[in-house]
Amino acid sequence: MTTKIEIYRTLNGRKCNNVRDFLANKNIEFTDHLIDLMPLEKNEMIRRSGLKYYPQIFINDAYIGGEDELLMLEYEGKLDKLLGL
Repeated sequence: MTTKIEIYRTLNGRKCNNVRDFLANKNIEFTDHLIDLMPLEKNEMIRRSGLKYYPQIFINDAYIGGEDELLMLEYEGKLDKLLGL
């Protein structure tokens, strides 16, 4: 099964770019919902996460959180398992 990763982010947000770079450095593919270019995606992000700030991360349609939560999963050694690596 292929792991589906989605990130709702802005182009210039520090935390947004940190998440993008972190996943890219791990060679993890993801769907990038750039709110700057697709403003209607913001409503979908809010509907799915209940939050209005960026980034918001989903793995296999499960809400993970933002940058802090992603890095905590990595620190705890849970991220690779969640990603099927």
